[in-house]
Amino acid sequence: MLTRKQHELLTFIQVRLEESGISPSFEEMKEALDLKSKSGVHRLISALEERGFIRRLPNRARALEVLRQPDSALAKKSAAAPAEVAQPSGIAALKPGTRPLVAPTPANDVIELPLHGKIAAGMPIEAMETAATLPVPAALLGAGEHYALEVSGDSMVEAGIFDGDYALVRKTDTARDGEIVVALVRGEEATLKYLHREKGMIRLDPANAAYDPQFYRPDEVAVQGKLAGLLRRYH
Repeated sequence: MLTRKQHELLTFIQVRLEESGISPSFEEMKEALDLKSKSGVHRLISALEERGFIRRLPNRARALEVLRQPDSALAKKSAAAPAEVAQPSGIAALKPGTRPLVAPTPANDVIELPLHGKIAAGMPIEAMETAATLPVPAALLGAGEHYALEVSGDSMVEAGIFDGDYALVRKTDTARDGEIVVALVRGEEATLKYLHREKGMIRLDPANAAYDPQFYRPDEVAVQGKLAGLLRRYH
């Protein structure tokens, strides 16, 4: 039988895994359960692990797996007395006894993203597709389909994006003003820039004072993705 705090923590971990596939941090667990220190979280985690409700995945930071939910008796008690087993603040309700249909991806798992060449290659993304892939920690990516591009040039240095970096891009054909996008210009050239809409035109802004903004008609620009992350290798 679980204590109230153990049940709250198990629910919080399960909901976060279902939503994002990533275990919550100890700081997030501490705040969600209104605990005074992380040592309290460690004790709860250890107790749940000893009772066989969760397990820690070896050699992976922030990687927990929920093995089972409390039995039906506890679930019924929780439903009958919600005041005694309250959900932590900001946590969506989880139906007792349920488990995710698909196992969550541990935070430190690696995903092989298609590597489509250099963003300044002067050609559409489709034409840049190769058999090359780039290993990327799953924790750097959110939901959706992604691909990677190697950055060439210095037009985005003031945004912290440097020559030789790898842009991790989520596939989409829409974006809000101010977002960094992969834009296909006139069906010929792919570029990484800030997107803005101005007086019926599309403005693509570099992040380098040495370069001027570029203006195009809306029909000349197609969004092919939004910047989701950045990977840098040090040699």
